[in-house]
Amino acid sequence: METLKNEIMNSQTILAGISHEMRTYMNAIVAFSFLMQESSFDNEEREEFSNHIFNSCEQLMQLFDSFFESVRIDAGNSMAKAKVCKVDNILDELIPDFRRMIRKDSEKRIDLITDIRIDASARALVDIKMIDRVIRSLFLNSLKNTTSGYIKIGLFSNGDQLTFFVTDTGRGYAKCRDFLNAEDINESFLKHDDIAGAINISMIKKIILIMKGTIRIERNHAEGAGIYFSVPAKIFKGYNTGMNEIIYSTEVTCHC
Repeated sequence: METLKNEIMNSQTILAGISHEMRTYMNAIVAFSFLMQESSFDNEEREEFSNHIFNSCEQLMQLFDSFFESVRIDAGNSMAKAKVCKVDNILDELIPDFRRMIRKDSEKRIDLITDIRIDASARALVDIKMIDRVIRSLFLNSLKNTTSGYIKIGLFSNGDQLTFFVTDTGRGYAKCRDFLNAEDINESFLKHDDIAGAINISMIKKIILIMKGTIRIERNHAEGAGIYFSVPAKIFKGYNTGMNEIIYSTEVTCHC
């Protein structure tokens, strides 16, 4: 994993790609903002322009977030902090947000499916913020690569681990596989010309490394991707509501 360290900041190709991607999103925001002011368009068309602006802003923010999180991890400023949480509630705050994103894109015909295979009473000792970050990033990755069909998000327990997954019927399997397996982000970026995807997957790999977890990809249908990540998790059943929610914090600095 040593080759991952500072891979983004030290790459002129990646930095140039980020600059280009930012200008693309900003140009789209300016263009659709201008069109919204034209009186020749009706309310339905203006709503579509508004959705395009929303989507461009979402992608721009995701690019910034992934970039700065990668830099923060490389600087050794990111640590895993575990606490007890109700396992089947981990996705509760994410799913409504994901449905909203799908509805905002009029070009998408996607069903969002959840598949939670765990005891409803179970609690787990995990870093919920890092898990939230990874699932959100994987969803945005699937949303970008999928125009119709479904995106499925779920989790299950296997012994002393929790496994989360995001699968889709898109066309991003080959690209995501290359990003996940790449030792040098420049090679995969140049091959697929997707700077946002390259940085996003690179950040995901680093976060999972901090949590001492693993990640893998499988083909889903013809070209869709199924990405699974597992993290160590102490599972509690028959939870005592009188317990202090925070059992302990683990602080693990990434030296990837």
